[in-house]
Amino acid sequence: MINLLLTGGSGFLGKFLVAELLSPDSPLQLKTLRIFDPAPYKGPADPRIEYIQGNVLDMEALNRACMGIDVVIHSAAIVDWGTHPPEEVYNVNTNGTANVIKACTADGVKALVFTSSLDAVFGGKSLVNIDESLPYPSEYPNMYCRSKAEAEKLVAAANSPALKTVTLRPADIWGEGDPFHIGSLIKMAKGGFYVRLGNGKSKSQHIYAGNMAVAHIQAAEALLGGNENVPGQVYFITDSEGTNFFHFYDAIVAAAGYRIWPENFWIPRPVAITLGALSELSAILIRPVKKVNVTFSRFAVIYTCNDFTFSAEKAKRGFSFKPKYSREEAFRRTVDFYKGGTKYN
Repeated sequence: MINLLLTGGSGFLGKFLVAELLSPDSPLQLKTLRIFDPAPYKGPADPRIEYIQGNVLDMEALNRACMGIDVVIHSAAIVDWGTHPPEEVYNVNTNGTANVIKACTADGVKALVFTSSLDAVFGGKSLVNIDESLPYPSEYPNMYCRSKAEAEKLVAAANSPALKTVTLRPADIWGEGDPFHIGSLIKMAKGGFYVRLGNGKSKSQHIYAGNMAVAHIQAAEALLGGNENVPGQVYFITDSEGTNFFHFYDAIVAAAGYRIWPENFWIPRPVAITLGALSELSAILIRPVKKVNVTFSRFAVIYTCNDFTFSAEKAKRGFSFKPKYSREEAFRRTVDFYKGGTKYN
């Protein structure tokens, strides 16, 4: 029986992590699941759950959260497409990760699983069939990418016999309650005019949130179980072949019953870049009155119009990563969640 701390447990991925950690088939048998998040915990009730409200910039709260903990899954982060203040993104994603490491070290935590991002190696240009040997780029398109790369370096440097660490780089995460992509696309479909960016030829990787949660648990089990291949490593995580971003999500939007019109309207990349810049500017101008994190930005255009493909072969070899949910089941679960709205005639 182990005591596990989950940072970001109230977030999108965090909710799936809680569900998988509490599942009867979880390989980690929990005595305590301690959730650490600024947002209130609204998940399932379970006698094993403890909740501590706090953020990763509060060392006192972090030290309290890490007391008596065996393994930490650190998934708390600001996911940003270029509209949050850069210093805020860096503070939470990089300095916050440094604080988590300090708390783990001070309180004798045995293992740390860090949720990074494929963006840690994204320099703004297409990357095709890459693997984990790819070096970090010299420049990044925004602070989110840089903050994740810098956090990865801290986690790798912290790996030791006393604190074993591992970093997971998820592909584009999707599933029920997706706050980044599906909701925005459905909102656009409901508005009656559905547009896509680029030319439909670029490919990117995806992973169902439930399978990403499972990957964290499998990696944590490997660290605690003495698998010497895993500590200090970085792993790409995906559960499907590369597909075009919009083709992938169009299928979900349509299956959920929302009308996509026009059926095949694409904004060329140069035009989309200009529109993204205007969208960012509007968010900055309105920020003194209302904080807005727009999903349509220059980075969103770059992200969806470039190729970014890889596999999870290293994770399969390293800690026997195996998705729990098939593509069909993940699709069905997500579509069922989003059904409603404007139906096809």
